[in-house]
Amino acid sequence: MSQIKYHIFVFLACFCSLAFAQEESVEDADMLSLRLQNRIEQAKLESDRGDYYNALDNLNKAFEIAEKIEDKASQGKIHTKIAKVQFLVNEQDQANISLNKASQIQREISDYSGLAVTYNIKGVIHSTKGEYQDALEYFTASKNLFEQEDLEEYISEVTLNEAKVFIAEKRYEEAKAQLEKTIILAKKYKQDRLLSSALIQNGKVSSALENDDLALSQAQEGLTIAQENNIVENVNQAYLIISDIHKNKGDFKNSYDFIKRHIELSDSILNVKRENLAQGATGESINKYKDDENAQLLAQIEEVNAESTFTRITTILSIALITILSLLTLSLYKNNNIRLKTNNMLHKKNDELIVAKEKAELASKTKANFLSTVTHELRTPLYAVTGLTNMLLDEEPKEHQIPHLKSLKFSGDYLLTFINDILQINKIEANKVELDPEQFNLKNKIENVMSALGNSANDNDTSLHFDYEKGLPETYIGDQLKISQILINLLGNAIKFTKDGDIWVRAYKIAQKDKMYTLRFEIEDNGIGITKEKQDQMFESFSQGSVQINRKYGGTGLGLSIVKGLIQILKGKIYLKSELGKGTTFFFEIPLEHTESIDEPIVEETKKTNKMEDLDLSDVKILIVEDNKINQMITKKILTKMGLYCDIVDNGEAAVEQVKAVEYNVVLMDIHMPGISGLEATKIIRTFDKELTIFALTAVTLEDKMHEFGEAGFDDIISKPFKQEDFEKKLFAALSGEKIVSSFFS
Repeated sequence: MSQIKYHIFVFLACFCSLAFAQEESVEDADMLSLRLQNRIEQAKLESDRGDYYNALDNLNKAFEIAEKIEDKASQGKIHTKIAKVQFLVNEQDQANISLNKASQIQREISDYSGLAVTYNIKGVIHSTKGEYQDALEYFTASKNLFEQEDLEEYISEVTLNEAKVFIAEKRYEEAKAQLEKTIILAKKYKQDRLLSSALIQNGKVSSALENDDLALSQAQEGLTIAQENNIVENVNQAYLIISDIHKNKGDFKNSYDFIKRHIELSDSILNVKRENLAQGATGESINKYKDDENAQLLAQIEEVNAESTFTRITTILSIALITILSLLTLSLYKNNNIRLKTNNMLHKKNDELIVAKEKAELASKTKANFLSTVTHELRTPLYAVTGLTNMLLDEEPKEHQIPHLKSLKFSGDYLLTFINDILQINKIEANKVELDPEQFNLKNKIENVMSALGNSANDNDTSLHFDYEKGLPETYIGDQLKISQILINLLGNAIKFTKDGDIWVRAYKIAQKDKMYTLRFEIEDNGIGITKEKQDQMFESFSQGSVQINRKYGGTGLGLSIVKGLIQILKGKIYLKSELGKGTTFFFEIPLEHTESIDEPIVEETKKTNKMEDLDLSDVKILIVEDNKINQMITKKILTKMGLYCDIVDNGEAAVEQVKAVEYNVVLMDIHMPGISGLEATKIIRTFDKELTIFALTAVTLEDKMHEFGEAGFDDIISKPFKQEDFEKKLFAALSGEKIVSSFFS
């Protein structure tokens, strides 16, 4: 009987345990969600007080819970919060990785509000690295998403960040407009932290716009709000800005007082950070941050100290001078006055020079930005003009239409040449042209240039003659591309202005030291010649012999200016001799290093059919990422004609999703698009696909930007408008498995 009771007891115990387990599993998800939120809240509190190590620990534990309950939205937000903390402890690379993880999840689940927060933080990281254009693009994308999701209260933080970028770029009027938006929204939604910061930054802008009284009032108002709400970072920033405003007003005592408060509070904040980070592996980064910060602060306090000391010394000396001047003669008094005036004049002159230098630098930067913008805006429609013209010429036009289409093609090519010439002049003037020395055969190079221009000479019934000095070595080390460009320009110029005549090309040695040769090149013609009055101006930009010559022969007037710039880069010189009606001779001299003979590879001309037509293109898929509808149509038409299948998307985000969903062989990625740029889209794709071939299909041409394309993960660049043969060559290399060797990234 006791045994039966025992079995009944065991059965009831098991039954109760099972019931409790089932009830616990129902409540388990709710409990985990609650623990998840508690972890996130705890991390926020710790981050706000500078306890970043524990904040990261809580966020990592929160992420484990989010994974366990498969809460994708929380996973994305936690990655963003982790990135924010990593950024605060100066771990920007790790922060970028976390942000990329966040954005992938947020796009996957269409969490656009979370994605907007991620973009905002990405913008902040770019701005701290001085990448202001990228930062502004992210801020714009962030604002657009917040507006789309009807989350107006979050826009104030983005507009504040935009304003800080504009301040860094000294675009004060634009900064002022964004700060006004921030203040309106911050007041509406009672955002004291953002309101105080916007007012403080407004003070900085007003001071830069030389309204120090208004600046002081705005910064003081921001400081008061920050102090009332214990917003330590804003208080610290206010101290620094108010110190600068007082210094501009000449009130060195108050300036010194506020910079001193700023330094004391900065030390206090940094000490808290160091104590908290001592537990983790990020202490080294905060030490570096502290060193940089202290160096800046010490420089500021020394400046204020010096000015404050100068004020006190001036006062003492003024009293002493009253006594001294009564004992000195009138002549000494006059000498002191003369010396004082001289010093003032020197200071004034120095100030003028500094202002002039700043204006020149600003003008140079403005010019470069203008040319970059204009180039892109011109190349984009040119892509349409040349692309559509080539398509029409290939589609068997009527006989009477062919001359018109060829004229249109010529005009498009001429415009493209003109744009390229302007860009090259700009690069030469900005010292952005670099040498690329390599072994080459000089004699063969000159013969190739003459052969390439032979048809043009024949059209003018002009004979070309070549004289290469007997016994002169043929192989050298130098920048053969620039030498070719010089020869093409000078020889092309001679052909253009010589009809029914002769042109002589000569190369000979004028000096030698060991392996270094100084060579002189002559391009002589018996064409129309140049007047003595115009000869001194021939190497200036946009200069030609006369208005009549320009109308008759055309041209941009940039060729000789480019030639002179390239020769100077090669450490050479150029001059000319000419007589009107009898012809012109251009001489240029450059140093070249002789090297042993090289066996140049024999390049066999390959027919088009040996390229794309020899490949099996039936399974090849290409993705076009382009927001311009006409360019979409042209690129697709070209690819379709080549027998290639392609899909089209019109923005970077869609490109990322499409690459995830479909296996493509090649992606043609435009750079400037709404939302995230082609650069950023490529960076994201590279986080999950390292092998996909991605070409930048873009109108961007400035070489100083090319490193960004390489770092983003592009395989090569196809410039718009592109030449059909270049386009096919690069596609063939990608589709046939050849190694792509890009001249842009070398």
